[in-house]
Amino acid sequence: FAAGKHVFVEKPLAMTLKEADCMIEASERAGRHLMVGHLLQYHPVFIRLRELVAQGDLGSLKYISSRRLSFGKIRSEEDVLWSFAPHDISMILKLANQSVIDIRCEAIEIQQAKIADQTHLHILFESGLRGYVHCSWLHPDKEQKLIVIGSEGMAVFDDTMPWKHKLALYSHKVDWTGSSLELAKEDAIYEEVGFIEPLKNECQYFINLICGEVEPLTSGYEGREVLKVLTSATEYLESVRN
Repeated sequence: FAAGKHVFVEKPLAMTLKEADCMIEASERAGRHLMVGHLLQYHPVFIRLRELVAQGDLGSLKYISSRRLSFGKIRSEEDVLWSFAPHDISMILKLANQSVIDIRCEAIEIQQAKIADQTHLHILFESGLRGYVHCSWLHPDKEQKLIVIGSEGMAVFDDTMPWKHKLALYSHKVDWTGSSLELAKEDAIYEEVGFIEPLKNECQYFINLICGEVEPLTSGYEGREVLKVLTSATEYLESVRN
C-alpha cells in the first residue's frame, strides 16, 4: 500500500486478527483496495446459488453444510482447517448474512501432533441457523460439496461434477398430516449456469474493482470475518486439548 498499489492477497487474509487489522488500516490510509482470494465467491455456480437464496427460492435457511475432502496434500506448517476451510467459511458466511454467535470445532490428529488431518467445524448464527464444515486431507476420494437446506427447497453445489450438473435443486417437502410426518421426495433439477472460469472471473473482478466498476465483494473486512472464525475454532481446539 505504501507504494500506492492495490493488493490482492491469497486466502486466508492473515494469520492473526491483529495482522488483518493492520492490513485493513493500511489499505484505507492509502485509499487502495484490499481484496482476498476467496475464489469460490467468484464461481458462477455459487453466484447463482447466492442469487437463489437472496430471492427466497429456498425459503428461510435452516442448515448449511460443506464437505471438502481429498487425499493430500498434507502440510506441516498448518492444519487442514486453515488449509481447506477458508473458502467454505466464506461461502457460508455470505449465504447466512448474519452474525456468528458460537464456534465449536472437533479435530483428529493422525500423522502429526497438533496438526489436524480432519476437522468438523460448527458455526451457530444469531437466527439459530447452523453451518457445518467437514475438512480432511486423509480421505480416499475427492469431495467438494456445499449443501443448503431451506424451508422451501434444497440446493447442492457439487464442484466435482460436470459443469451442467454442478448446481442441483430439490423441492423435497416435509409435511405434518395430523400426527404423522410425510416426506415428498422430488428428482433433482439442474440449474443452468453460464460457464466462466472462476479464477479468470476473480481476476477480472479485481480489475473492475480497481476501475471503480464494482463494489468490494471479498474485501479486507470479509476476509477478517473468515479469519475470526478460523481463529475462534483454533482457540476452541486448544482449550479442549489443555
